[in-house]
Order: sequence, then structure tokens, then C-alpha cells
Amino acid sequence: MLNWSDILALAANGNPPADQRHERTDEEWRAVLDHERFHVLRQSGTERPFSSEMCSKFEEGRYACGACGTLLFDAQEKFESGTGWPSFTQPVADNVIAYHSDTGYGRVRIEAICNSCDSHLGHVFPDGPAPSGLRYCMNALALEKMAG
Repeated sequence: MLNWSDILALAANGNPPADQRHERTDEEWRAVLDHERFHVLRQSGTERPFSSEMCSKFEEGRYACGACGTLLFDAQEKFESGTGWPSFTQPVADNVIAYHSDTGYGRVRIEAICNSCDSHLGHVFPDGPAPSGLRYCMNALALEKMAG
């Protein structure tokens, strides 16, 4: 189970390799993603809080990257954070998300990126529930809900 110290170490020292890579040009991504998803996933945009029903849905299932389909989260790790974005405590594997320091907006945050296609997912914070204490605050547009 990853914790905040692990996340900081990965952001500082490098991330484990992904099981597979999905490489495309911006033009190729534009052809397969709608405008909103392209903005969030490929241009590190952020959707408005509470703009998706995904925040309040907690049925069984899994969540994949909205760009490349890499499995990222299981619904069992989803929780209500009250932030307006879907939140999770752990990814499905230690190598599906890459972590990078984000110094935008005058503060340091840890950006969560799909390790397979380098798409922006959201950020990770150390204010989640036990036992990990992590809150993966994800853009709903960055995720695709999969069945059971």
C-alpha cells in the first residue's frame, strides 16, 4: 500500500515503468478525444468541481484512463471527499500512475499522470482516510467507468 512518503519519493526519484506504453501525437489524441477530455487529459486542465455525477456514484466497478484505457482504480478504493471530484485512496497497482511535482498556482502539489500514456489525471494529497492517508483527487473526465 502506497503512503505519502512513497508518493513524494516517486515524484522526486522517478516512477516505475508502466506495463505497456500508449504513444500518440497531439493530432492523434485530438482525433480520439473530445475537446473537454483533450483539455483535461492532454493539456492538464481541470474540470469544474461537482460537474460530474461520477463523484456521487459508488457502485462496484473499476476506473480506467479516459485516454488509453489503462486500468487505474477499483471502486472499493473510492470515497466521498466532499471536494467535487472523484477521490480514491489507492491505485490498482503501484506502476499505473506516475507522480510529478506541480509548482503551478504558487504551491507545490503532486500531479497524478497515467503512467501508460502520460495523460493528466489530477493530483494526490496526504489528507485521505486511513490506512493510506492518500486522496487521489481525479478529474471525472480523465476516467472511464468500467463494468464490474
